[in-house]
Amino acid sequence: MARAASTAGAHPNAEETPVAGKGSTANVIAAICSIIIPGLGQLTQGRLLKAAWHFGLSCLLWVVSFGTLGWVMHLWSAYEAAKWDPYD
Repeated sequence: MARAASTAGAHPNAEETPVAGKGSTANVIAAICSIIIPGLGQLTQGRLLKAAWHFGLSCLLWVVSFGTLGWVMHLWSAYEAAKWDPYD
């Protein structure tokens, strides 16, 4: 009874469950976004500078390689977004 009174109105696992982390739904969505547009996943995670870096490097690779190596940045950006852990 005392436990119910101390946690009234709160979710039972609110303090134990992290919002986002490696393998979380948010990271999967970020990875999918980064496959489409490199840096978009990092932007959805709130990492503006990393997003700009990924997008800029992707544009540079597409232009310099005449459209043959830009896909590498799409994969790297998606991998990096999927593995990001805000608690590390």
